Amino acid sequence: MFTRIAGRYDVMNALMTGGRDRAWRDATARSTLEAPAGPILDLATGTADLAIALGRVDARRRVVGADFSEGMLAHARAKLEVRSASRVLLVAADALRLPFRDAAFAAVTSAFLLRNLEDLERGLDEMRRVTMPGGRVVTLDITRLTVPGWSTLFNVYFHRVVPLVGALVAGDRAAYTYLPRSVDRFVTPPELAALMEKIGLRDVRCRRFGLGTIALHIGVV
Repeated sequence: MFTRIAGRYDVMNALMTGGRDRAWRDATARSTLEAPAGPILDLATGTADLAIALGRVDARRRVVGADFSEGMLAHARAKLEVRSASRVLLVAADALRLPFRDAAFAAVTSAFLLRNLEDLERGLDEMRRVTMPGGRVVTLDITRLTVPGWSTLFNVYFHRVVPLVGALVAGDRAAYTYLPRSVDRFVTPPELAALMEKIGLRDVRCRRFGLGTIALHIGVV
């Protein structure tokens, strides 16, 4: 599915968020500035927008962008070549079985990954495993709304408008029907914070964006 929509992924993100997705990724990237020296892993890097943002906020770091979709990685490679982002290395990897040694990275980031994991706790534990002591695990994802009135409007937009736009722009209604369903079954921000603490992260904090529809979680190893 992700390979099918790779060519229109960036356009759809911009349309669905009113262009705010870049600001959210920039905030995610800045959250790694307190991490110790060392490389950063951007997990489920997609078309590499977050990996590029990580390079913008700290040009000294090496960034590894990992994804299991070869289609996404192909578009990421083309984007990196155009931008001459030579400090970003792309690899194919499974988020539940990362091919990296323990404590290999100063930080591990992800944008819009966690909802898609078959085993959320295992995925978070893998992120923690490959992060060095004192490093950061940083996640950005869409969250369910519980605010009366606004949550109803958002659900109408997300469940009805987004699949229609996905059909028209990306030619894939099924993928953009899956998107809101993945949010419906996802944990709440407090539940995610509790799970991050359960797998051993400390000082977990959360920021909300997009009128509460986006959550940025940061935990320290």
